[in-house]
Amino acid sequence: MTAAGRVRTVTFCQMGVGSLSVPSSVLVDPERLAAWLDSSGIAVGGTLVVERITTGHSNEVFLVERAGLQFVLRRPPRTPLSPTAHDMAREYRVLTALVERGSRVPVPAPIALCTDAEVLGAPFYLMDKLDGVVVREALPPEMAHDATSGTELANALIDLLAGIHDFDWKIGGLDGFGRPDGYLDRQVPRWLGQLERYKTRSIPEVEEAAAWLAAHTPAMQEPTLIHGDYKLDNVMFAHGLPVGPLAVLDWEQATIGDPLVDLGWLLGLWLDPGETVSLFGGANLALLGHDPVPTRQDLAQRYAMVTGRDLTHIDFYCVLGLFKLACVMEGSYSRFKAGTSDDAMFALLEAGVPALALRALEFT
Repeated sequence: MTAAGRVRTVTFCQMGVGSLSVPSSVLVDPERLAAWLDSSGIAVGGTLVVERITTGHSNEVFLVERAGLQFVLRRPPRTPLSPTAHDMAREYRVLTALVERGSRVPVPAPIALCTDAEVLGAPFYLMDKLDGVVVREALPPEMAHDATSGTELANALIDLLAGIHDFDWKIGGLDGFGRPDGYLDRQVPRWLGQLERYKTRSIPEVEEAAAWLAAHTPAMQEPTLIHGDYKLDNVMFAHGLPVGPLAVLDWEQATIGDPLVDLGWLLGLWLDPGETVSLFGGANLALLGHDPVPTRQDLAQRYAMVTGRDLTHIDFYCVLGLFKLACVMEGSYSRFKAGTSDDAMFALLEAGVPALALRALEFT
């Protein structure tokens, strides 16, 4: 046994998503992690078990077990999307602010942040492990057999989003967290600039969406904390009924900006009953096969009722969200083509990125 204790690495793939050709030990060296835990006074001694949880396509997530305790570890992917993406310190800061300031938005409690890239090759942080359910293509069995669960889940999504946008960021520990002035005007140039750095092909649909957005940018709403990637499968719900949210996850895109950017992102990915649009040539990120499922209009009306915000230009925000996602996913596709990503889902983006841009154009 080393001074850091015994180590054991387990690699697994949840829900069959992605390829695991990169061993967990490449991303999380158990010996180094054990030594860091000991030096930080966290779960000192004993066997360390690290399990890779692969359910997303951006930051890497691991379950860490030691000394009878369980944590979740988040770190950047092997090849970052961009120099500004995957900022662990920003994620940790927003989680800390929401927990310490008594926000009505539930999040996993942050435990420790490591900014020393020498430990695991990149900054990372630990947070509480939560036991809940993440809904993707369909409701879990306990919800699927309840006639009101679809509506309750959708309402909870909107109420959580309203809570995020209600957080007083100026006194809540997030002053200087973003650059709200001119935020909305910067979005199209920013994402086109990102796209130029890594694209390997011409995508006319993305260019058309960008031109429409530039010509239809509304006045910005009063800035709030925004999640930046707010959608159904970034919220964890408690097991069983009644439907209850457990935590909002994946804050890597959080900043201070126009709150309707979050709403447009959610609505753009939300499929109304009867729609069969396949955004990536694979799974849809909306509830399917359940009646009743609230529509985009239902969600927008509830948000307007709860927040009092003007949704006159909500179509702009739906276009913006899908345009941004197309740009981000083209980066993932470029990584896959270059052989620097081990995620097999990215192969679907050859057709999926233009499909996202076409979806955006439908809202114009």
